Amino acid sequence: MENGSEGVRGSGTGNNRNGSVDPKIDPFVPRREHNPRELRSWAKRTGFVSDYSGEVGSSASVKFESLGRREGSSPKIEIDPIMGRTRPNRGNEIEPDSLDGDRKVGFRGSGNGNSNGIGMANRDNNGHGISAVAPVPEEKKEENVAQGDVKVNVYSEAEQPPTIADGDGGWQGPSELKCGLKENPGFVLLIYYGLQHYLSLVGSLVLIPLVMVPAMGGTDKDTATVISTMLFLSGITTILHSYFGTRLPLVQGSSFVYLAPALVIMNAQEYRNLTEHKFRHIMRELQGAIIVGSIFQCILGFSGLMSILLRIINPIVVAPTVAAVGLAFFSYGFPQAGTCLEISVPQIALVLIFTLYLRGISVFGRHIFRIYAVPMSLTIIWIYASFLTAGGAYNYKGCSNPDIPSSNILMDACRKHAYTMKHCRTDVSSALSTAAWIRIPYPIQWGIPIFHFRTSIIMVIVSLVASVDSVGTYHTASLQVNSRPPARGVVSRGIALEGFCSILAGLWGSGTGSTTLTENMHTIDSTKVASRRAVELGAVFLILFSFIGKVGALLASIPLALAASVLCFMWALTAALGLSTLQYAQSASFRNITIVGVSLFLGMSVPAYFQQYKPETNLILPSYLVPYAAASSGPFHSGIKQLDFAINALLSLNMVVTLLVALILDNTVPGSQQERGVYVWSRAEDVAVDPSLSSEYSLPKKVAWCCCWLKCLGV
Repeated sequence: MENGSEGVRGSGTGNNRNGSVDPKIDPFVPRREHNPRELRSWAKRTGFVSDYSGEVGSSASVKFESLGRREGSSPKIEIDPIMGRTRPNRGNEIEPDSLDGDRKVGFRGSGNGNSNGIGMANRDNNGHGISAVAPVPEEKKEENVAQGDVKVNVYSEAEQPPTIADGDGGWQGPSELKCGLKENPGFVLLIYYGLQHYLSLVGSLVLIPLVMVPAMGGTDKDTATVISTMLFLSGITTILHSYFGTRLPLVQGSSFVYLAPALVIMNAQEYRNLTEHKFRHIMRELQGAIIVGSIFQCILGFSGLMSILLRIINPIVVAPTVAAVGLAFFSYGFPQAGTCLEISVPQIALVLIFTLYLRGISVFGRHIFRIYAVPMSLTIIWIYASFLTAGGAYNYKGCSNPDIPSSNILMDACRKHAYTMKHCRTDVSSALSTAAWIRIPYPIQWGIPIFHFRTSIIMVIVSLVASVDSVGTYHTASLQVNSRPPARGVVSRGIALEGFCSILAGLWGSGTGSTTLTENMHTIDSTKVASRRAVELGAVFLILFSFIGKVGALLASIPLALAASVLCFMWALTAALGLSTLQYAQSASFRNITIVGVSLFLGMSVPAYFQQYKPETNLILPSYLVPYAAASSGPFHSGIKQLDFAINALLSLNMVVTLLVALILDNTVPGSQQERGVYVWSRAEDVAVDPSLSSEYSLPKKVAWCCCWLKCLGV
């Protein structure tokens, strides 16, 4: 007890001014196990100021000093940690205000026992969580706090920090989760949470084949088979990522990143007039390209090169790149949906009403309109379209069979209506009648993959874009689950596993690679569920559904115009989620907004030049596929056909040009780390001091011992 009293007097707390009664400090009774947090917590009660870089004092002191030097700053009001009374300013020390053993500054954990420092609570300023220097334009946010003052919220374990209202959404900071990363609420709730998670992502999981397969010349049965394959691969890769990747609750699936390059490859000149086995030939070409690109991604992750690349990948690079992924399909979205305005307009309006206007309405304690906006609106409009079809809205005299190609229809009136009937009627698809009840997807189901240099180069660069997309998702998701960002090695491990999962996608033939879905950020924010077990259990159900052929056939029966209208919202959401990454940087900085604006503009304009270089493609392809025909008719000519195809294809992809411009500008234009919002990942030193900080990302013990030599993967 004498030591404790001396520690208080030595720190200059000035307890004598509080009265004649000396404060009593509970003696430190160490436990048998080593708990660094308990040691630091007891030391703080004695007045000890830590110099450790991960402690509150060191990160907050920068902010206090910078604000204290400004003109007109007022003194801080501090609370004595022992007496609970105000005291004069005595430096940059931050004291907890409760006597519990464990302290949390700024925000609480996710309910799984994690403890976080103030660095992670600093998201509103710079978002990446280490530097606590507040941007100058945001100094006057709190009117009730004196100018130059610093407001630090300190909570005991029994208290909860203020969070954003449930109905408001937003990305302002980590909020209380219903189910944390390592929590197990019970089998029934796990089933509910798991199915809820995947239902909210249905637009990203199953609608890509409805765009790809018809453009590849596939039948309705082929569409159903590809959907079942995607469900199977999504379940398998999600489980693999949950155990051996970053271990965050992130669903893996066919990303929109791979859709545009797939459309470019399938619209190559040699495939336009191909009639016999066109679908299988193009699918095998895509399989070979995806496998090569995925091998490059594996090398990038397992070699540790990704840890080096993370130094140049920042929010100013991620934001425009991901936004360009969604904006790239503006020429496809509504032109396809517009074929049936009576279906597409109500669909877009309904999903917006659910997402924006009814998002705060709770039914039985669940924000169903926010969580199930896409599946609910899709189901309602699909039923509405069925009534239109049954009521004869698309019955035209002498045009009873919409499956006949328009070129074979003799009557001009039928030729004009055939396209509308094909895209609007709900009874056109033959998938339900032709698909088998039970079918298990298997490797090489479309044939041996075809490998070409030109398509392989395209997918190598696209895999790099997918990695940049995943880096942003990893960082945001780690903060959403109230956990510290992963170490660079863990990020490399996640990218390497995504490459391995994309190899599986290439072998099974899904038409696209497998990557972390950007929409995971929206799902976690809406459901407030970040349980690893719930995502794994939902993945098991996804695998079981993929074995039932009629499930894929039912999804393949969605009218094309209805699917396009849902994708209009999904692509817009992808662009919005990409731009939301700017919250981690100083979004008011002229440097940052200029880089983002120039990157997006050139990312839209340069590909437009390549896409419109030869206007005669308008006479060959439908208008919505013309932007993806530049690979065979672009302006780049070197005399090497394979290289010409690859360069013209890459420069016609919006996301590739945007990434290239943003990467160069952000890493050459001068700017401070805080201004750029540089991602700060956890370090090995942090884990050495407090091993519990990395428990969320460590591999299972049975796997970690045999991979201990892979230091670059955070093992």
